[in-house]
Amino acid sequence: MPELGHLSRGQAASLTGLAPFVRQSGRWQGQTRIGGGRARLRRSLYAAAFPGAHHWNEALMHLHARLRARGASHTSAIVACARKLLTQVNAVVARGTPWEDRPATAAA
Repeated sequence: MPELGHLSRGQAASLTGLAPFVRQSGRWQGQTRIGGGRARLRRSLYAAAFPGAHHWNEALMHLHARLRARGASHTSAIVACARKLLTQVNAVVARGTPWEDRPATAAA
């Protein structure tokens, strides 16, 4: 993904197909789905987010646990983790600095 580091979060998510879109018409309320974009990249991010959300990445583990506690399905929680992972990678490339896993500070 050569554009990485030059895109906003939403643009990067849309380009990879991780941006949610709602299918609805009039009073009919559809479901939110992901799709489009670069399918191979989307599958790779999903595959990376899966173990990250369960074992390796503290931020992804907290996000996954929070979404599951709120009632989200496992798949939608992993998709959200994949999007967060993409956002983290985009920020690292844009800054040109290595990733530092720092614990979140509590807001006073």
